[in-house]
Amino acid sequence: MLKLESGRTLYYGKGDVLAYRTYAQPLEVAPIPESPYAGDGNVIFAHNVQMAVSGESLLTSFTEGDNERVVATDSMKNFVLRQTASFGGSTTEAYLAFLGERFLERYPHIRAIAFSAGRIPFLPLPVPGPGGFFDNSLVYRRSRNDHSCAEMEIARAADGVRIVSHWSGLADLQLIKVSGSSFCGFIRDEYTTLPEAQDRPLFIFLNIKWRYEETGDAIHPERGRYVPAEQIRDIAHNVFYEFTTPSIQYLIWLIGQRILTRFPQLKEVRFESNNRTWETVVEPGDGASPGVFTEPRPPYGFQAFSMTKEDLAAAGAEARQEHAI
Repeated sequence: MLKLESGRTLYYGKGDVLAYRTYAQPLEVAPIPESPYAGDGNVIFAHNVQMAVSGESLLTSFTEGDNERVVATDSMKNFVLRQTASFGGSTTEAYLAFLGERFLERYPHIRAIAFSAGRIPFLPLPVPGPGGFFDNSLVYRRSRNDHSCAEMEIARAADGVRIVSHWSGLADLQLIKVSGSSFCGFIRDEYTTLPEAQDRPLFIFLNIKWRYEETGDAIHPERGRYVPAEQIRDIAHNVFYEFTTPSIQYLIWLIGQRILTRFPQLKEVRFESNNRTWETVVEPGDGASPGVFTEPRPPYGFQAFSMTKEDLAAAGAEARQEHAI
């Protein structure tokens, strides 16, 4: 949240800036056991960008209607679009850092700027060729599935410009597990109508955010410590597949443990999940029998949880103690 040094909230900005860049720098990462993802050619590097600016110099635009120091939001939009052509990196995080530094350089009276961006995914389509089908690099389809995202706040400091905060993320992941999830043992009282479920198809919506110990790892993938959202996605669905879970809460705990174990360069991971489990119309006889389901009623349950490497260390110590016993 952008605030003045006095603690007053003050910012304004522009949203839904759709920037479609072609032929950005390709990204290369090492695959992990849970994921074959090894990078992106970035033939289409597209984002929905939101930006907001703040600074003491803008106070009179609110209190006196004085626009002398105001950068019009239309100018912000044009700045993002034109500067996108000059971006030489390969990740959303590096893109936001680049835009922030360039904007503060251009407008020295602005003290701080916050960016968020969601990657607009375009997937290559397979075409026939010698030996079978292959993904072409000319024709793509717009994906409406999960996508990577990032948030970053950049501010002036005594030694120049610094990144105040950063988050990388995976947004709008939707996963359904048709068997192997339960929900039992919760409080039952006069308000309880929900039956216990020994085995249910579990449908979840999931947003995951993470931040690094060293911010530079997020914006310099050449260091070899960049964590792509695609690998976070694959960890999530692998853990969902591997474990029988008694709740969504425990599921995201297991996913968080795996993420922090696989990527020790991360400092924290956060989850926001929704329970969108289908309502049963025809009960299946067992986990492999046919069943019929429909969309749940509008009220839905949700969960939020954060984990750090301290949680991972504590969980490891507890596991070692149990093994010793």
